[in-house]
Amino acid sequence: MSAKTKIVVLHMKKLILAGIACGIGILILILLFIMLRAGSGESAGESVDTMYVPGVYTSSVLIDQNAFDVQVSVDENHINSIELINLDESMETMYPLLGPTLDELSEQIISAQSVSDITYSKNNQYTSMLLANAVNDALEKASQQ
Repeated sequence: MSAKTKIVVLHMKKLILAGIACGIGILILILLFIMLRAGSGESAGESVDTMYVPGVYTSSVLIDQNAFDVQVSVDENHINSIELINLDESMETMYPLLGPTLDELSEQIISAQSVSDITYSKNNQYTSMLLANAVNDALEKASQQ
């Protein structure tokens, strides 16, 4: 056996590039594994759990001995529409902010699909809270059935 010493010269630049390439490769493999694993639980893009029983649900609101309903239409996973029903002309005259306020709220609720993250101005905060509570009551009915 010969006892000759061999000297290996490694360039730092090549070592750093190889380390970065290995790190990116490992990251890609991890992301690929996560994506394939998450997709195996769902079939054809449908989720396993449903949030609501599809249908039309109402919640009554009473103001000064006058009642009207807030109607919420839902399918399995989405809030489709929110509107006022059984609102007579005298209520519209006495409370002119009901319609426009519900329109603003319904746009926010339908886009966010949630009642929790809605915003409203100080000018109509009480009307907004009243209508948001009515929508929330209707959504609770939709999720319980």
